[in-house]
Amino acid sequence: MGDEHPHLWHHHSDEERRKWQDPETILSQLGLAEGHVFIDVGCGNGFIAVPAARVVGEKGRVIGIDIDEESVSELAEKARGEGLGNLELIAGAAEDTVACEGCGDFVFFGIDLHDFHDQDAVLANARKMIKPSGVLVDLDWKKEEAPMGPPFSIRFSEEKASELIRKAGFAIESVAGSGRHHYVITARPESRAP
Repeated sequence: MGDEHPHLWHHHSDEERRKWQDPETILSQLGLAEGHVFIDVGCGNGFIAVPAARVVGEKGRVIGIDIDEESVSELAEKARGEGLGNLELIAGAAEDTVACEGCGDFVFFGIDLHDFHDQDAVLANARKMIKPSGVLVDLDWKKEEAPMGPPFSIRFSEEKASELIRKAGFAIESVAGSGRHHYVITARPESRAP
């Protein structure tokens, strides 16, 4: 697969992606635990959503949102195969989807914030879905030239992503490297003025 399909870069196989990203490690570093509600915005084929569903267990739930109906139905199939009854999937644009009001312990964006048409709308919806005590997590590619991943031009720097997240009513808690090629930003909802 050469560069003739740059937009297909994220169709790496899970095995390939695991070489540079370990979902279990990422989730445990975030503090995901049994009973949590984890909202995966742009869940794709469940690279993060499936391990998250295993972690939160029967008392918790994972809500996966993705515009790609094919990925969503494949993921539903995978969840059924594993007997994961706690994975709820919504096929729809993140710009138009609010899965629940104030229910998420975590709202997670996994290497996709730069892909949405309208980041402000997507983050405004994240703000509606998150608990006042919840954490927003943005894991993405560093803005650097790299042999893999999305083209440099569409990548968001940590500063750009942080700015968008702040604008949506969040306070940035931490910005850190995640492996060689990624960063992870965590943020909490600013308490709304009464």
